[in-house]
Amino acid sequence: MIPRYARPEMVAIWSPETKFRIWYEIEAHACDAQADLGVIPRENAEAVWKARDVEFDVARIDEIEAVTKHDVIAFLTHLAEHIGAEEARFVHQGMTSSDVLDTTLNVQLVRAADILLADMDKVLAALKKRAFEHKDTVRIGRSHGIHAEPTTMGLTFARFYAEMARGRERLERAREEVATGAISGAVGTFANIDPAVEEHVCAKMGLRPEPISTQVIPRDRHAMFFATLGVIASSIENIAVEIRHMQRTEVLEAEEYFSPGQKGSSAMPHKRNPVLTENLTGLARLVRMAVVPAMENVALWHERDISHSSVERGIAPDATITLDFALNRLAGVIEKLVVYPENMLKNMNKFKGLVMSQRVLLALTQAGVSREDAYRLVQRNAMKVWEQGADFKTELLGDAEVTAALSPAEIEEKFDLGYHTKHVDTIFARVFGGSGAR
Repeated sequence: MIPRYARPEMVAIWSPETKFRIWYEIEAHACDAQADLGVIPRENAEAVWKARDVEFDVARIDEIEAVTKHDVIAFLTHLAEHIGAEEARFVHQGMTSSDVLDTTLNVQLVRAADILLADMDKVLAALKKRAFEHKDTVRIGRSHGIHAEPTTMGLTFARFYAEMARGRERLERAREEVATGAISGAVGTFANIDPAVEEHVCAKMGLRPEPISTQVIPRDRHAMFFATLGVIASSIENIAVEIRHMQRTEVLEAEEYFSPGQKGSSAMPHKRNPVLTENLTGLARLVRMAVVPAMENVALWHERDISHSSVERGIAPDATITLDFALNRLAGVIEKLVVYPENMLKNMNKFKGLVMSQRVLLALTQAGVSREDAYRLVQRNAMKVWEQGADFKTELLGDAEVTAALSPAEIEEKFDLGYHTKHVDTIFARVFGGSGAR
C-alpha cells in the first residue's frame, strides 16, 4: 500500500525483515522439536539459535534468490552463512517450503487481526460516546432519501455501533479460523517429519496445527478472513455515506471537523468538503478488491499449486494495511464530527408536520374508518403540503371527513414528537446493555 494510506505498526508486519524473522523462528523451533525426537543432534538445533539476534540481510537474500529462483532456499542459504554450513545441515529437515510460507502467512494475519480488533475498539468507543451524547437529539428518518418519520441521531450512532460490533465478532472468528499452521512436509502426509514437530512449532508461534493439510493450508480459511475484512470495509462505507449525506449543503445536519487553516477547494474558498468520508468510501472499495481473489484461491490443483501465492503477496498486506488506516480515520471522523441539532429540527419541520401522517392514518382506522378511506383522507391533505406548502395539521383540522372521526384535540395529539422517541431507551438497552439510560 502507498504510504499515504498506511500506518507503521501494520506495515511492519508485512516487511521483509519481519517475514524472514518468522521464517527463522519456525525453522529454529522445528529443529528443537527434531532434536527432542532424536532425529537431529541437539548441538545442531542449538547452533541455529546462534542467529537469534541476527538482522537478516534482505539485499543478500534477494541476491541469492536471483540465482536460485527460490525464496526459501535463498533464505536457508543466507542462514547457513550466519551459523555455518555444518551447523545448518539439518535445518528444514523433512519440511517443504509451504510449511514455512503458509505458517508465516497465518502468523502475520493473526497479528494483523489483533491490530484491526484494537482499531475496531476505537471505532466502537467513539460511536458509543456519540450515541449517548445524541440519544435524544431528534432528526428526521429517511427512506429512499425522502422524509419518513422522526428518529434520533443517537439511534443512528447506535445502529452503526451494532453493525461494527457484529463486524468485530466476525473478525474474532476469522482470526480464530486462520490461526493454524502446517509443518507436514510434501503433500502433507508427514512422511518425512513427525506430527509432533508441527505441534511444537504451532504452540511456539501461537497457532493450532492444521487438522489436515495438503502441501498447503486450505485456502477456505483465508477466503473467510478476507471476506470478513470486506464486510467490515462495507460497514465503514455505510457510515461514511451517511455522514456525506448529512454534510450536503441542503441537509447540513452534521459535517466533518474543518480544522484551522484547512482548505476545501483550490478554486472556491467557501467549500467545506467531506473529504475524509469520501476517502473512506474509496478505501472500502480497495479492501473489497481482495475478497474475490481470496475466494478464487480456494480451488488449487491436486495437493498444491502456486496460483494463490502471487495473489496473497498482494492482498494480504494491502487489505490489512488499508483497513487499519480506514478504521483509524473513521474513529477520528466520528470523535470530531460536528452535529447540528437545530438544522435537524429545521429539516424535519420543512414540510410542516407531514412526517406525522402515519399517526393520523392509524388514528383514523382506530376510530372506525376503513384503511382505504383513511389512507385517502390523509394522502389528499398530505399532497397539499407537498405541492402547495400548506400546513398538514391545519389542513387536517379543516377537513370535515377527518374531523368527523377525530376531534381537534385528538388531531393535535398526533403531532407530539415524544411519541416517536418513547422506545429509545429500550433500543439502547438492546444495543449497549443495561437500562439504555446514560
